[in-house]
Order: sequence, then structure tokens, then C-alpha cells
Amino acid sequence: MRTGEPLPAVGDVLAALATGLWHWNTATGLVTVDAEAARLLGLPARRASLTEAQVRARLHPVDWNEITGVIRLASAEGTLAEVRVRIMDPETEGRVIRVVRSRSKPSFDAARKSYELIGTLQEVTEPAPGTPAGRSAVTGDWRRSREAFLLDAGRALAEARSTEEVLRVAAGLSMPGFSPDGLAVFGVSGDRLTIIGHHGQQQGTEHPFMDMSLDTDYPAAEVIRTGRAVYLSSPEEYRSRYPLAWPLAERFHRHSWAYLPLTVAGRTMGAWLAAFAYPVAFTPDERSVLTTVARMLAQALSRAGAAETQRELTDGLQRSMLPMLGPEIPGVSLAARYVPTGGGLQVGGDWYDMIPLPRGRFALVIGDVQGHDVRAAGLMGQLRIALRAYASEGHRPDAVLSRASRFLSGLAHSDQDPGDLRFATCLYVEVDPATGTAECARAGHLDPAVRLADGTVLFRDTAGGLPLGIDPDCDYPITRLTLEPGETLLMCTDGLVETGGHDLDSGWRRLRRVLEEHDGGMEELADALVRAVHGPSSHHDTGPLADRREDDIALVLLCREGPGSTCGEGGAAPLPPVRRTALSVAQAEPERIAIARRHLRELLHDWASEDQKESAVLLLSEMLTNVLVHTDADALLVAEVTGAPGERRIRVEVSDTGDDLPHRRRPGEMASSGRGLMLIELLADEWGVAPRGEGKSIWFDLYESPAEAPAPVSA
Repeated sequence: MRTGEPLPAVGDVLAALATGLWHWNTATGLVTVDAEAARLLGLPARRASLTEAQVRARLHPVDWNEITGVIRLASAEGTLAEVRVRIMDPETEGRVIRVVRSRSKPSFDAARKSYELIGTLQEVTEPAPGTPAGRSAVTGDWRRSREAFLLDAGRALAEARSTEEVLRVAAGLSMPGFSPDGLAVFGVSGDRLTIIGHHGQQQGTEHPFMDMSLDTDYPAAEVIRTGRAVYLSSPEEYRSRYPLAWPLAERFHRHSWAYLPLTVAGRTMGAWLAAFAYPVAFTPDERSVLTTVARMLAQALSRAGAAETQRELTDGLQRSMLPMLGPEIPGVSLAARYVPTGGGLQVGGDWYDMIPLPRGRFALVIGDVQGHDVRAAGLMGQLRIALRAYASEGHRPDAVLSRASRFLSGLAHSDQDPGDLRFATCLYVEVDPATGTAECARAGHLDPAVRLADGTVLFRDTAGGLPLGIDPDCDYPITRLTLEPGETLLMCTDGLVETGGHDLDSGWRRLRRVLEEHDGGMEELADALVRAVHGPSSHHDTGPLADRREDDIALVLLCREGPGSTCGEGGAAPLPPVRRTALSVAQAEPERIAIARRHLRELLHDWASEDQKESAVLLLSEMLTNVLVHTDADALLVAEVTGAPGERRIRVEVSDTGDDLPHRRRPGEMASSGRGLMLIELLADEWGVAPRGEGKSIWFDLYESPAEAPAPVSA
């Protein structure tokens, strides 16, 4: 071209370079192409205005999706949108006629929520397979690897439950074709930059970057201020753009850096640094991968931070609501556990308490407010305070529960949501450590269990009433138990029993095995009971035991110390000379005969002869029935097992306040009674009737005999 001649038009220059020009406005949905761009799209070589659908029909479907993603990314970062696309032959399905490279500068209209792009289109030659260029080209295989990587990364980050775990997952990500060897996550605290975590650098090297002002000329600070990514492909580019920060980065000997915003719900919460030990060009595909990972990382960090804040709130709430068992009480050892459910805030309505009372006595309380939410926890806290107040006023256990029921009923009915009425189960036990007596009042709760000093477990049936809050006028009768030295009382909520697919019976059998086999101290026994349900943990008292729970767990153990008992120090107590149970059967409660039979079976759980055990149960039924049928008095059962295993004696005694002594009769064939003494004389080793101050007692003894060997099988 000679001096003074006019410059050629831009379109002529691009045509001479085999480069087409196009314009796309997503608001109108029209794409305008010049003649060269039309030719590259497989259309007649003339200027044309096409719809998006017409252009899309010419492109590979996967590449069209790639274009839309790259445009959004470039618009957010203020960079060029570059993408390689395959032009398809519409007449021959699946045949690629050429590959073109598109470069454009997108702009976003926030008012119309549309993009406008002006770009170029140029044909590129696909490298031959197996050549270095072919191995490094952006191909479908690379895209498939990238998609598989992003799926794996998203799954791993979604499963991370703490900030530390999120950072560990991010450090282990192996990106397809390029992987950073140094990572750092920056956060924001007020107007200062903080470091949440890093990987690939030695400890202590992060100090210059900590507590840095957001106004500092440092890439991470700029990313947080602007919300736009910063890509630095070489040390020269880093030094020229950030001369003040370059001395801090130079000593790490990296060659490329990518700083990406961590954005959640439109708010930039931090920045992610990916540093490379080799030069990286940061192509649109590489930027797309980094941006996608940054978005997933931001979501994972946000979830982890919220979960950690929630756990801190939960722990604080639990610590404020759960009591300490207080100072040591002479004569008894105590242990307690609370394990929350894994759902929601990990708080619920289960609770326990120990309330000091006058004259050295104290009360143990365990209960469960309906529900596993914050409202249940709030009601639990109010109910616990009310119970402490009523107990401190000096009321007996039945009066304490009656007042608590009225309190909860009034509280529930005055609530803002009358359709969400709550009730609570409760077991209240007033203990006198000097005598071992325990007076129990029960409101719809599980009965307590007693482990005798030799490991035998008896489930103590106690009288009770409706759960608290249902009937404000309900009565709660008192049942008196007596703990001998070395015996342990267990109180628990149903989460300890009915978890893992167990019902009440099978759950109690599971706990019975733990109670009978354990030979450690009280704290170890409490841990063993929880482990039997949910497995091991290092933090049972106030924190979560595992990740998922079916129900809350609360349990309280009380062991009465005494001569020969080491329940407070660990180790099983020596075998006592007597294994005893006592139970009263009132005239109005004939159903308690079945409970008495169960108590006797539990007392004889390891008796050698099954026939003798069944004989003892039969004779007990006869004796109790005789009192209820032939007198107007209540019956008192006392059963004792004495002696060493294999040589033991069981004595069963039933007392009443009636004056008439039993006498032997000769019943006819059709008589429905009169056989009691005949059975006792036939089955018991010894028996007798003795008058008492007011009333009488009848007793029998059985001496343990070896279990019968099975008969030999004839040939």
C-alpha cells in the first residue's frame, strides 16, 4: 500500500484473513453475520440475519451449551469469551464439516437482562491424533474428563461437614490437565483480610497475609472488593500489575496464579487462590473449571460455617440446660449421660436433673418432652425449673409431679399455637442415701431398673399416672424401693431402649446384657450403655455421639455404696450373701401377680434347674391368689436367694394382715380352689406358716439342684 492511499474497510481486512464478523443480541434473539461468517457456518456467502434457532441448528449441541457458559463467565470477569465450536452438516446427521474459533467481548444489560456480543469467527485446523498438538488440544475427551472431575469434586465438597474437611477436599482435587500445587482460602473479618486455611505452604508463611486491609494492593483483596477473578499467567504479569504485593509472592517460586471470588447468594465471602508451579495460560476452558470449583467451594464453606455455628449454639444451649451432678454425696455414686439426636439443632426434650433436699436427701429426675426441636428444648428448660422449685418447697414426689403437670398444662394452653400442645413423661425419685430408700413417682415414663450387687437385673414396676400436661388433676402414686449396698438404680429415656429397630422388650434385653456383664465403675458403665446403642464416642456428656440419631438419650445411674461395695471406684462388688426382691400386691391390683411372677423369674435367671424355677413361680401365684381371694388384706412378697452358685436356697415369703391361718383342705374333683397347700407340700423342700404381730406369713424354700442332663438318644 502506497502512502496516502485510503485504509481498507475492516470487513475487507477480516475477509482477507478468512475471518468472519458477527453480532448477537440476546434481547432480540437475532444473530447478524457477514459473508465470511455465513460461509464458515455452512450458509451461502452473503450477509444474513439469523435467528438463534437457525444458528444453533448449525452447531454441535454440546458446543452451544459451552458457548452460553463461556459468555456468562466472560461477562462476569470482564474478559474475552473464546470457544471452539464444531459446525455440523444439517443434511448429514452427525458429520462435522469444520471447526471454528469464536472470540467476542460480551456486555450485559442489567435492565433488560440480556447480552450483546460482537465477535469474530475463524476456521481452525484440528491437529492430527497422536501428535503433541493433538494431545494438548481441547477435545471432546477433555470435556468429558472435565465433566467427570466436576461431578466428583461437587460430590466430595457436598459431603464435607466442617471447614477443615472442605479445605482438605479442595487440596486433594486433581483438575484435568492442570492442578495447582498451592491453595489458600481468604476470608473477611470487618475490613480486614483473613486466612481461613491453606495447603502447599509451610506453617508460618501465612503471617504476612493475615490481618491485611481490604484496601491493600493485593490480588485477593481486589477480588473481594470487586467480585471479579484475577488471573496472572507469569511472574512478569504479577510484578507489573501488583508491584507492592510481588515481594510477598516471589518467595514461593510459583509461575501462575488464579484468584477467584467465593460468592454465595450474591455476596463475596472470600477469595480462593490456586497457585501453579508451571506456567498456565488460563484458557476459557481452564477458567471455566476454576470458576465452577470456586462456586462449589464457596457453597461448601458456607454450609460448613453455618453447621459449625449451629454446633456452637447447640453446645452452649446444652451446657446451659443440662446440670452438673453436683458435689459428691456420701454413701452413693452417680453418673449421667445425655446424647442429643442428630437432626436439626441437636437439641430436644430429654433431660435429667439432681436436686438437693433437706436432711441429706436428694431427688433424681429424668424426663422427655414431646418433640425434637427448639420448642421442646424450651419447654424442657421451663419444666426443669418448675420441678426444682416444687421439690425445694418440700413437697413429696406425688405432689411435685401433680404441680408440674398443672404447670405444663397451663403453659401449653397459653401458648401462641394451641394446635401444638406438648406433654412430657417424667420419673421422679427421692433418695435417702443413709437408708437406701427411694420413693418413686412416675408420669408415663419407663420404669427404673435395679442391678443387684452380683449383676442380676430386676426391672422395678412402679405405680404411675398420665404424662405431665395431659390431665392437670391426675394423681401420681408413690412406690417405695430399697437399695441394698452395691445395688445400682438405672433411670433412662426411651431413646436408650427403643433404638436400632428394637421394641421395649428386645431393647431391655440388650441393656440387661450390658448391665449384667459390666464389671467397671459407674462412669464406665454409663459409657458402656451408650455404646451398646450407638457405638463408641469420645464425647458423650453434651456433644453429639455420632452423625445421626433416632432419638435423644438421657440416663442416670445411682449406686449405693456400703461395706464390700466398690461401685464408685470401679470393679464389680463381691457376691453378697443375699439376693433379694420385695413387692406389694393390693386387693385392687390383682394384675400385679403377673409382675410378681416376672420378678421371681428375674431373681432366678441363672438357677440351675428350670423345673424348680417354674415350681417356685407356680407356688408364688398360689400364695398371692390365696391372700387376695380369702382375705381383705394386701399381700407383701419378699424373695431371697442365698448361698454360692450350685448350692443356693430360694426362700419366698408372702405376708398379709389377715387373722385367719391357712389350713389344708380336701377339694373334690370339680373344686376350683383348696389345692394351694397341697402343691406347696408336694413341690417345696420346706415350707411353713408363721403368725406375725398383725397378720401372718406363709413361706417355702427350694434348694438348688443340678440341671437335668438330657436323656441319651437310642440308636
